[in-house]
Amino acid sequence: MSDRPRRDTFASDRPRDPELPDEVTARDLHPSARNELKTLSKENAEQVARHLAMAAQLIDEDPERAHLHALAASRRAGRVAVVREAVAITAYAMGDFALALRELRTYRRISGRDDQIALIVDSERGMGRPDRALEEARSVDRSALPTATRVALAIAMSGARLDRGETELALGELEIPELNPDLAFDWSPALFAARSAVLEDLGRVDEAAFWQDRADTASAALGHGDDDEMIIEDVYEDLPDDLASSEPEQGDVESVEPDDAPEHDAPADSDAEESDPSDSELEDSDSELEDSDSEGAEPARADAAEAEQAEDAEQAE
Repeated sequence: MSDRPRRDTFASDRPRDPELPDEVTARDLHPSARNELKTLSKENAEQVARHLAMAAQLIDEDPERAHLHALAASRRAGRVAVVREAVAITAYAMGDFALALRELRTYRRISGRDDQIALIVDSERGMGRPDRALEEARSVDRSALPTATRVALAIAMSGARLDRGETELALGELEIPELNPDLAFDWSPALFAARSAVLEDLGRVDEAAFWQDRADTASAALGHGDDDEMIIEDVYEDLPDDLASSEPEQGDVESVEPDDAPEHDAPADSDAEESDPSDSELEDSDSELEDSDSEGAEPARADAAEAEQAEDAEQAE
């Protein structure tokens, strides 16, 4: 008789998958994530999708249970990028930064994408390695990253600078084109709040309060769409009527007026707040150039006509 363990012994040693509620279906998973499961059998893809959907639902309130669902999906589909990404994110949420780093690198190797670079940087910070964190951040082409990823990376790099005690450099990492206090996107509240925290560390209390107010206003105003853009305006009771009734020149961009917003002057040192000229300003400058060209053209045409008449007179003589 063989001493090899029976197959059912191995099966009993495997961790049991967490229970899946009947109401959770594969359709609860984002379509782009479901699309990555097409290489699996139909039945397996269904189960993996349900576990991933549960992980997404539980990540904020119960990261441990979310991680169990991500691991269950990994046991069924460990070579699928979105599955390893889920394991990494839930591990990070639990504070297991070593596992998060390992899974994030596996995800990057399988997918070929750098969209989780900010989480890699933060995980290195969690391991107490801010120098490695900055090296990881500098290893990617930031100009090729999606805007939301680029902003998240700037925040993570600023945190790494703080870990090294480089507060001024931490503020500099946040000086990116997306730092506009008058516009709010999904990523704006975190960016504004990060700048506020660094300014507070520098003792610039008034500026810190300004950016925290902007963060709170943006967070309250934003919906849940992708790259929803809004103009954030302060409300002043003593504004002249003609200014109070003016409309923003931003086309379909939505205006947001926060309740009881305090009056703040923009920080004097914020170079990143200078925005490009608007289309209307460019059109005005173009029309001024055209007007100046046309004014200069009339005398030129008159001089040409007089010259022709003089030539005709000489020929006639």
